[in-house]
Amino acid sequence: MRAYGICYDTGFLNKGNSTHEPFDPERVKRDMRVIRDDLRCAAVRITGGDVDRLKIAATHAAAAGLETWICPFTTDLTGDELLALLAECADHGERLRRAGAEVVIVTGSELSLMNKGFLPGETFLDRSKVLAEQGPRLRELLAALPARVNELLARAVAVVRARFGGKVSYASLPFEGVDWTPFDCISTDAGYRYAQVADRFPELIRAFVARGRALGKPVAITEFGCATYRGAADAGPRGGDVIAWDEATATPLGLKGEHVRDEAEQARTLRELLEIFDAEGVDAAFVHVFAVYVLPHDPDEPRKDLDLASTGVVRVRKDGTWEPKEAFSVLAGHCGRRSSTGASSSSAGAASKAATSA
Repeated sequence: MRAYGICYDTGFLNKGNSTHEPFDPERVKRDMRVIRDDLRCAAVRITGGDVDRLKIAATHAAAAGLETWICPFTTDLTGDELLALLAECADHGERLRRAGAEVVIVTGSELSLMNKGFLPGETFLDRSKVLAEQGPRLRELLAALPARVNELLARAVAVVRARFGGKVSYASLPFEGVDWTPFDCISTDAGYRYAQVADRFPELIRAFVARGRALGKPVAITEFGCATYRGAADAGPRGGDVIAWDEATATPLGLKGEHVRDEAEQARTLRELLEIFDAEGVDAAFVHVFAVYVLPHDPDEPRKDLDLASTGVVRVRKDGTWEPKEAFSVLAGHCGRRSSTGASSSSAGAASKAATSA
C-alpha cells in the first residue's frame, strides 16, 4: 500500500452537538505529530462539519508532513450548503498545496444518508430508519439514488476544481452508484468486515480495486475499523449500536446491556484488514479513527465505559487526554514495517512553509 492513514474527527455535528469537545487547536497539533511520529502514518483523513475546524486540523496535518485529505463529514445539509462548505475547503486546500503539502479534497462523505435531498427524512436519524426498512419501497428509493447523488457530485467537483489544483475524491457508500469519471481516486467508507460479508470480504475489496484499475484510478478505503468489545468485529460499522443515544440531543446515554472490553479483538481486526488491503492492491486506507471524544473511557465502572463502543485507537479520558490502546501499537508496527522509506513524511521545509502560509 502506498499510504497508511487514519481518520481524525474534528467534530461530527448533529442536533447542535459535536463529537469532539473541547476542540483545542494545540492538542490537535500534538495529535498530528503523534500520527506521524508514533503511529507512523503517511496520511490523515480530516473529517467533521465545522469548516474552521477542518482548516485548523488540515493546517497542522500539512505542517506535520502528512498527506492531508480534507473530507467534510456533514449531516442534514442541503446541496447548496454543502457546496458552500466545499468551496472554503478547496480554497484552504489550495493554499496548503501551493505551500508544498500533499492535499486531497474529498467532496463529502456518505451524502445520500447524511444529507438532505436523497432519502425521505429531515434528519440523519430519520433517513437511517428508512434504510433499515425492507421491501419494494426501499428498492425504489435506492434505484433512484445514483442519479441524484451524481448530479450533486458533478456540481461539487466543479466547485472544487475551480479553486483547487490537486486530487479530488468522494467517500462513498456501495449503493450510491457513483460515477467516478470526474474523480482522481475512487474511495469507499465500506471497509468493515462485518459478519454478513466476512467470508467474501477479500473478494469485495478485490472487485473494488479491479474497478479502479479498469478506470485507471487508485483506490482508497476511507474508513475501516472495529469497536473495543468482544464481538465488535462481527458488528462492523454498527459497533456503536451498543450505545443508547438521546434522539433529541444526539448524545450518548449509556451502554445497552453488559459487554466485555476486548482491545485484542480490535487490534487483531485492524491487522487482518490491513493485510487484506495490502494483498489486494489498495492504494490508501484510513483506520477509523484516532479518537472518539464523545465516548470516554471509564476504567472503574465497566457499565459506564463508553469507549467500548469506540473505534478509536486511543481511549479518551474524561478530562480529554488520551492513552493508546492495543490497536495503536498494531497500527504503528504495521505502518513501520510496510511503509516505504520516506513515505510517511515530507521535507521539513515544505511542512514549515505549509504551516506558515495557511
